Amino acid sequence: MRFFHLSDLHLGLKLQQKGMLEDQRHILEEIAALAGKRQPDAVVIAGDIYDHADPSAEAVTLFDAFLGMLRQAAPDAAILAISGNHDSAQRLNVYRGILSREHVYMIGLPPMRADEHVAQVTLEDGFGPVHFYLLPFVKPAMVRAITKKDEDEPRLSYDEALHRLLAREAVDTSARNVLVSHQFYLPTGVTAEDAPRADTEVHAVGNIDAVRADVLAPFDYAALGHIHKAWHWADGRACYCGAPLATSFSEADTVKYLREVTLEEKGTVRIERFALHPAHPVRILRGTLETLLAGHSEDYVRLVLTEDAQENRVDVRDRLRACYPNFLEIRREQLADRGPAVDFDETVEAVTSDPFELCEAFLQGELRPEERAELADILHAVEGV
Repeated sequence: MRFFHLSDLHLGLKLQQKGMLEDQRHILEEIAALAGKRQPDAVVIAGDIYDHADPSAEAVTLFDAFLGMLRQAAPDAAILAISGNHDSAQRLNVYRGILSREHVYMIGLPPMRADEHVAQVTLEDGFGPVHFYLLPFVKPAMVRAITKKDEDEPRLSYDEALHRLLAREAVDTSARNVLVSHQFYLPTGVTAEDAPRADTEVHAVGNIDAVRADVLAPFDYAALGHIHKAWHWADGRACYCGAPLATSFSEADTVKYLREVTLEEKGTVRIERFALHPAHPVRILRGTLETLLAGHSEDYVRLVLTEDAQENRVDVRDRLRACYPNFLEIRREQLADRGPAVDFDETVEAVTSDPFELCEAFLQGELRPEERAELADILHAVEGV
């Protein structure tokens, strides 16, 4: 069984206010061309199809075109997709019955009633069945009705909610099983701060969305979405494939790959990667004004001046624009007598947007451990409403 593992398309994304739809179309066409060459049995999209829950008509049209490209390139491939935290779960959940007849499985909502279970799609090959469990992004409040032990039980954490939710599934570990999920999983010994997360990812208050990765143990492969940089563990069997395009300058100069997974007999998993080629790579270029003016690039770049530009700022921008027509940002390098590097046009004070950190700063770090836990629980409850 051979399938493509994709995630975090974020169709409709803007990079520094630059619309990326044409760049996304370019990379989706490359993926479809690879599907034509490789003829996978399935294409898995592990959430965050769109960048917003209310995507533009252009973003929806592009995803529709992508499905058409895949169907034309690999007509026998099943398409399996789940919603991520950026998507509207309800919108992606419509037309499930009709789409499934065309071997397109779009799952927007997790099980929420006692008679519901994680959506499962079974595909067959020469070694027998492969069971794909399609689990969209889950907030504890969404599944409370089927994971709580009694009415008086406190709100569950993400970790406990996901463990209880997956414990309801009768996973046949003698067969081959794949979990498709969009959550923040952490393997043993790894902290949230160690995870290779990009600037554009949504970080939950106090990292309360972290889920222990031992819950993935029953599955031969975990096709994960949510983290934009590629990251894997368990000999590659638990994997964030990463976004197919850089979503921020924190991913500058990063090679993106399409991940192809092959399941042979039970216990044998092979991984192959194919480099993707963006129309405009995201890069950071540093140098003096003279050095930068001697270069040229049509990539999406952040230009970092390593000296003070004595000329008129508008003139400097115009001169650099002639060399770098797609530059998105100019900054000054940090100097010994200055604070952090700032935007060329105005000095801005960087502040955190994490509500937990903002509350801690307001309270001047005087919280006791039990008070920090209570604060996190309150903010968690507000987020889960």
